[in-house]
Amino acid sequence: MIFLNRTDAGRRLAAELEGYRAQEPVVLALPRGGVVVAYAIARALDAPLDVLVARKIGAPGHSELAIGAVAPGATVLNERMVSYLDVSTGYLERAIAEETREIERRERLYRKGRPGLDVAGKTVILVDDGLATGATASAAIDSIRRRRPPPARLVFVAPVCAPETATELRRKVDALICLHTPPEFGAVSLWYEHFAQTTDAEVLELLERARLERAAPPAPPALWI
Repeated sequence: MIFLNRTDAGRRLAAELEGYRAQEPVVLALPRGGVVVAYAIARALDAPLDVLVARKIGAPGHSELAIGAVAPGATVLNERMVSYLDVSTGYLERAIAEETREIERRERLYRKGRPGLDVAGKTVILVDDGLATGATASAAIDSIRRRRPPPARLVFVAPVCAPETATELRRKVDALICLHTPPEFGAVSLWYEHFAQTTDAEVLELLERARLERAAPPAPPALWI
């Protein structure tokens, strides 16, 4: 299964999530790319949209190699990788502090001073554009689980997932919905025809569009003459 782009992926996921409409869910997106997927879902379900910023912790000298991740109020570490690479406590503390500052900066940027959506007692649909190692997704899930009062239900969704990662994360949520779990996963980008990097400007535009669409009064019924 190949997706045209993130919007196409979001529309396909929205069809699978239609059963959640009656629960009046809250849609949370992992930026940046997850926001494009989540916008299509939120619009289809007439649900509010917000971001949940999570950041990968890269290995020393190899920033693309995830040894953990940070989200608001939550940190997860791949203890096996930390031990194998002999990562020092000092490095971890500095990396966690740096990524926490970046999370706070991005939240201020994306929300423009507005508070995050209230998820207490709600069904939360957490969205990403693909699930590879699962580090940021795991931190985001922990972040949501630790909120007080907590949500009633947590659903993680992504268009494409590494099978072993999906199996691991399924234990942490009430439901995990993934449209494609290829045995030879490779990378998320391989399963999209168009997978350009999403910019902060695009994230801001979609969040504002979602907010305005929710605030707009419903259209009057058509008059038949």
